[in-house]
This record gives sequence, C-alpha cells and structure tokens, in this order.
Amino acid sequence: MDLSRRCARLRAVAAVTALGCAAVVLAGCSEAGAPVQRTARAAAPRAADDLESDYRRVIDDVLPSVVQIQGADDLGSGVVYDNKGHVVTNAHVVGDQRTFRVTTAHSEDPLPAKLVSSYPEQDLAVVKLDRVPDGVQAAEFGDSAKVAVGQIVLAMGSPLGLSSSVTQGIVSATGRTVTEGSSGGGTGATLANMVQTSAAINPGNSGGALVNLDGQVIGIPTLAATDPNLGDSAAPGIGFAIPASMVTTVAGQIVEKGEVTDSGRAALGITGRTVVDSGYRAAGVAVVEVRDGGAAQRAGLRSGDVITEVGDSGITTVTSLAEALAALRPGDRTKVTFTRDGDERTAEVTLDEQ
Repeated sequence: MDLSRRCARLRAVAAVTALGCAAVVLAGCSEAGAPVQRTARAAAPRAADDLESDYRRVIDDVLPSVVQIQGADDLGSGVVYDNKGHVVTNAHVVGDQRTFRVTTAHSEDPLPAKLVSSYPEQDLAVVKLDRVPDGVQAAEFGDSAKVAVGQIVLAMGSPLGLSSSVTQGIVSATGRTVTEGSSGGGTGATLANMVQTSAAINPGNSGGALVNLDGQVIGIPTLAATDPNLGDSAAPGIGFAIPASMVTTVAGQIVEKGEVTDSGRAALGITGRTVVDSGYRAAGVAVVEVRDGGAAQRAGLRSGDVITEVGDSGITTVTSLAEALAALRPGDRTKVTFTRDGDERTAEVTLDEQ
C-alpha cells in the first residue's frame, strides 16, 4: 500500500445521533414488544450525554498539550512532552529546518522553538520552546499494549491549519507495518506496530495526538493510505499513528542524550537495490555493499548476492526487505535466502541494530 504524509481528520458524523440510532435498532431487533423499545429510547439520551461529557473532559485535559508547528515550508502539529518545553512531532514536519514558530492552544502569538534532534528512521523529532508560557502542560502517554480495536479515540491537531481541531473515531487495527513515501517531504521510513485508525489524514495534523477517553496519548498521527485508483488521493478512513511506546522511547532518548542511541530496530548491514526479472517484475534485493563487521558480512553475504527471503517473508523490493526487518529485533537470529551466481543459498544471520 502506498502511503503519504497527511494529517488526521474524521468524517463529520454526529456521535450522539449515531449512538441514539444504534440503541433504537438494537432494541427493535433483540426482542419484540413496546416496553422494550420504550426502555431503550429512554436510556439513549443519557448514554449520549455521558459520552459527550467524556469527550469534553478529555478535550479540556489534553488540548493544552497539543500545539501547531510552523516552519518555513511546512505546517504540522506537536505534543508537549514535558514541563521543560520539549515538544515531540514527526520528522517529516521539521524536515531540514532548525527553527520554528509554535502556537499553543491558549495563545495566538507564535513562540520561537529550536530543533533538538530528528530521527527520520522512525519519523519522530523533538523541538524545544525558547520559553514555556502559562497554560501549556505535558501530555500523559498511554500504554501501547492496552490499545484495543474498537476503542474510541479523539484526534487533536491542526488539520489544514485549523489549530486546536478535535475529531473522533476508533482504533481500526493494531500492529500494522507501513512504509512512508519519500516524495513531498516524506522520510521513506518503514514503521512497525502502527495503530490504524478511522481518522482520515490531512496536511497539518501530522505530529498531533491520538487520545483515548482516559485522556492519554496513545499515538502520533503520521500517515494515510492512498488509493492508486483515485489518483493517489487519501483512502477514506485508513490512517496510521506511531504508538505511544515508540514515541516515548525515541523522545526520551533525544531529551536525555540529544540523539537516539538505542533504536530497537533490526538491521542487516547492507546497502541494497531492487532487481527485476526478465518480465520486469521486482524479484529481489541485490546486495550493493556490506558493512564491515555487520550482520550480513558475518553471515557470509557479499556484494552481488540477491536476497529473496528473510525468515518466511518473500523479498522482492527494498521496501519489502525493510518491512520484514521491521518485525524483528536487534539480536534476533533469522534465515536469509539469497542467490549467488544463479544458485540458491541460505545463511543464518544475527541481526544488528539500525
């Protein structure tokens, strides 16, 4: 699937109305008789009011932690990481720039900020406000292991430059591995364990917050699926967020050390390129160069080999190789199948860290 960076927005569906209709339909289908229908209709407004109260509470708690980030050429969102003014966002939002203007939820006056460090391999970055104004508070990040399909989430950010926007959806899936496009400012990163959400992705919301009803940030909205049958426009309702666990791992290292020193991402230690067969179909990854002392060299791979499998995953392109490695960890041992001078061979490789 082709992916492009955009920012999160949800369909304009009234949650209160949807909940009320669902209750009526459920009552009508579950059991016949007027008393059951009257009971369901009476309960629906109270349930809707409870959900609306939850939304309002979460918005009041979390929106002061979400900011708009403006660079020279790009606009995105960010989440306040701590009370020292560190803000986590996407690497594709900051790009190659080092200074930014940051607008908070309670102020129209942009605040100056500087880049601390960017980690494009995971599409994350941290910037720091020159000063921390009143009303700005650090977000609470949730436990990625507890994120469940069907969970209601709120997306907060600045889609299309509309700062402090809030929309609603659900978690559609977890554990997705996706690859970001490298055109239009994208990093080209392959990202594992992504949270899929029904939120659509629009420019400007990248780097914002995907929040549960406990007021915890469970992800950073980053990517949207694109549909080649619709001219590569965004596929409605298929968006992806970097899970909170990865966000805090990367941001924590940047804040403490100024860089990422423990990525947790597996590496084979090669430079490769996609090769095609006689029918011009992608057929594997040719090893262009092996890193001295790296995983591939230790396992006996060399320049000119063509990798066709990693573990049980077929490899046809550089992207498919990156996706296979994204499911593994540094130190894992895996089988690599490759061809050399027309002969198929295998090697057991202990993976390095990227």
